[in-house]
Amino acid sequence: DRLTPAAIIPMHTPDEAIVEHEFVTRQLGSKVGMFGSNMARKVPAAAANDPDTARFAVWYDVLGLDSDYDYDPVWAKCVELGIAPTFHSASSNQGLRLSPTNFTYNHIGHFAAAGHATAKAIFLGGVTRRFPELRFAFLEGGVGWASQLFGDLIEHWERRSAMALERMHPDKLDRGKLMSLVEKYGYDDIAAALRERGGLPDPEQAYLTGNIADIDDFSACKIAHKEDWVDLYAKPYYFGCEADDRMNATAFGRNNPFGAKLNAIFSSDIGHFDVIDMRHPLPEAYELVEDGHITADDFRAFTFTNAVRLWGTQNPRFFESTRVAKHAAAVLAATQTPTLAAAE
Repeated sequence: DRLTPAAIIPMHTPDEAIVEHEFVTRQLGSKVGMFGSNMARKVPAAAANDPDTARFAVWYDVLGLDSDYDYDPVWAKCVELGIAPTFHSASSNQGLRLSPTNFTYNHIGHFAAAGHATAKAIFLGGVTRRFPELRFAFLEGGVGWASQLFGDLIEHWERRSAMALERMHPDKLDRGKLMSLVEKYGYDDIAAALRERGGLPDPEQAYLTGNIADIDDFSACKIAHKEDWVDLYAKPYYFGCEADDRMNATAFGRNNPFGAKLNAIFSSDIGHFDVIDMRHPLPEAYELVEDGHITADDFRAFTFTNAVRLWGTQNPRFFESTRVAKHAAAVLAATQTPTLAAAE
């Protein structure tokens, strides 16, 4: 009535994930699934050219965008079985984390980087739009990166949405004005080259889109208003945080877009090197309240309410027969809309 095990859901292919999903829920009775993400895929050309080094030539499938597979059947199965996908994949020993001598160099930020890649892909791939009832969690990477990603996505949308890109259409360039400015202030050879090109800096490249028909990076999200971001990002995403991470306070800050509080979840790595004494994580988490960085209500959300919403929204019976069943039911009976940080 206090603990429940998490089943591992492999995500190499959707079919594999669905079969395992069915098995662990229907036969084993699992209520929590730890899903793979950032799946390493071999590069066929490398295998053909040099079989001995082919294992080093991989790309990482982030599931929601540009995948070899359609993972929508997996997300649909999650809804059917009442399982919230939680991700806990590493990104150490990848990319820029390849130091052969320094563990700390490779370790810092690697869970955050893995979560960042998957969360970004699931969002841009429109998964949270197509499955609004689904909740996703990204574990052990903290929430600081999530706050930054929230803002980054919105700011890119302001500049890279279909409407914003219209401002950059080559036909809107005032060629005459550009030509006159270059002739007045530029070098003669630059002016001559521009004149030969009809006033376009690079006419051969001006209209190229890389063979991409839909150049709106956010088209799958179907965003009509900025406020849609709360429903598509702040509401469905949850973030597992280490107890003593001071950046946990960013989840509850007023500077998040629209003042939305992100769904940070208390956790600790008890059993690993980073928890020296298992009695310390909870008091360390409360230091954010004592130091005035978050409120007591924020702390309750961090240590209880957000976790209840993550698993209980997906499976309303998740907390039945547990020590917190009554309190969890009260949380689930309340609104599921993300709260907004109070203005001073």
